[in-house]
Amino acid sequence: MINLNMSTLIYRPVKQVFDFVSTPENDFQWQYGTLQSARLSEGAANTGTFFRSIGHLMGRRVESTFEVTEYEPNSKYGFRSLSGPLQSYTSYTFEITQGCTQIGLSTQVTLVNSLQLDEGALEKKLKKQLREDLAMLKDLLEAKQTLPASETDPSASRSMS
Repeated sequence: MINLNMSTLIYRPVKQVFDFVSTPENDFQWQYGTLQSARLSEGAANTGTFFRSIGHLMGRRVESTFEVTEYEPNSKYGFRSLSGPLQSYTSYTFEITQGCTQIGLSTQVTLVNSLQLDEGALEKKLKKQLREDLAMLKDLLEAKQTLPASETDPSASRSMS
């Protein structure tokens, strides 16, 4: 099992950071390898809702379904994989610190051997990717260049089938 923990400070209000991160349709804007994500049910995100993500991992196209397991506005957001090449649990925490938002990321990943990948290589790749994702999130939010997903991705309003 791979366990990774990291954090960064984002000079934006906690509500703005939480709302952006907890909206799966925004994932492609800040998560390397994510091509598209969408909720599988109507309405606001909450514990027990589901979303699907399509992307690539180490040169392979992957599709995964996730269940939101934690949803405390402006405080915690977490989800676990239900399908896909990795069994994973990811949790974000949000705190007001030094006049900005500290976002913490914790993820546990177990490799499903159908990919025939080396766990050490995967851990190194994931660690690098998650650091880059948090840096991109910070840059994106601090530059105020974010738009609602429906304005940046015309397919965001369509259901992924």
